[in-house]
Amino acid sequence: AMASTLQKSKIMPTQIAAIGLANQRETTILWDKKTGKPVYNALVWQDKRTSDFIDSIDDETKASIQEKTGLIPDAYFSASKISWLLNNLPDLRRKAKNKEILFGTIDTFLLYQLSGGTIHATDYSNASRTMLFNIHSLTWDEELLEFFNIPDTILPEIKDSSMIYGTTSEHILGTSITISGCAGDQQAALFGQRCYEKGMVKNTFGTGNFLLMNTGETPFKSKNLLTTIGWAIDGKPTYALEGSVFITGAGVQWLESITGIQDINSLGTIASSVPTNEGVYFVPAFVGLGAPYWDQYARGTIIGITRGTTKEILARATLESICYLSQDVLEEMYTDCQIPIKEIRVDGGGAANDFLLKFHADISRIPVIKPHQIETTALGAAFLAGLAVKYWDGIPQLSKLEDADYSTYIPVMDERKRNMLYAGWKKAVSHSQGWVKDLEQCGLEMDNTM
Repeated sequence: AMASTLQKSKIMPTQIAAIGLANQRETTILWDKKTGKPVYNALVWQDKRTSDFIDSIDDETKASIQEKTGLIPDAYFSASKISWLLNNLPDLRRKAKNKEILFGTIDTFLLYQLSGGTIHATDYSNASRTMLFNIHSLTWDEELLEFFNIPDTILPEIKDSSMIYGTTSEHILGTSITISGCAGDQQAALFGQRCYEKGMVKNTFGTGNFLLMNTGETPFKSKNLLTTIGWAIDGKPTYALEGSVFITGAGVQWLESITGIQDINSLGTIASSVPTNEGVYFVPAFVGLGAPYWDQYARGTIIGITRGTTKEILARATLESICYLSQDVLEEMYTDCQIPIKEIRVDGGGAANDFLLKFHADISRIPVIKPHQIETTALGAAFLAGLAVKYWDGIPQLSKLEDADYSTYIPVMDERKRNMLYAGWKKAVSHSQGWVKDLEQCGLEMDNTM
């Protein structure tokens, strides 16, 4: 995957000398130290089984968690999921205390498997997503471990994002290959987009949308966004602000499943066939709303439907929702940092859709830049790996590798129309919020597992 990404980016090395890992950060895995086999199914970020526990945490403790970790307490992260596994699987807590069980996000699990069980480690960017890591002291936080009742015996060692971790076991690939890059998927995309200067922003269009702003050496505090570590090189972290929008591409997939639309490009063509959304808004809160709302009890809402509503209008409303959700985050970023955003660099599968990117530029009123290579997560992992083995001399050299083949989308929508559309979106969101709680007040109970 790394070789293919580099080739498409026109910067193909003569040979691949190292492996870089970029992974889904919030997937939680516990596995047996001896066998390397998971003790239970992986709990993905969309799993909401611990929502009630998170909701029960008092405000003072929540504030402390956010201060330490930069994260707004949510079932999205690993801490409560680890606690759930330890509390619900027979004999697992005893095994954990006896160092028979290990924890990791996907990167840690892959490192362990690729190395034949000799490396149990993660990098700063992945550690900062567990809700157990103190982003100021750069250590696992003892008070948080005690609060969630998690033994430190299961936690991985924390290392730089770009360094030699070790090598793969010979029996896996037939030879030993250096493993020298590791980052969370969105942080890797930020690095792959070459957002190396403070204030640079990228937006990844995937199952969800993830907007990150490089904030340099300073961790900016935010009320409604996540303060995270983008990467760490030579022990020095680069911080970022992140807005995680839970459901965007997944909303497209849902619409495809009920309409028979084949892919996101077809959806764009269909959406373009109607001039407006005709007052129809789709809030894809299938697992609640992420940043900046953080409402785990919100649920998906389509509002404004009439008998004249067609699949073309639903297609448009679905794609528009992705841009509205992204704009919610961009406005919060500016409020927190007061740093003008000059451009938005986009990547991920959804970035192939021209309608989406044009509307993104119109609603944000900021130029949107799409590179030739939109799989920048893999590219960022390759960059981190290559830096560690000295394939590249440093970040200044990477900055000069800018791809000349890119597309720019300039805002063209009338300001009054833009403001009216966005105001309608805000009204639609308000109708989706707290729906699960509203139903419970009616005596109905909903399954919060997913």
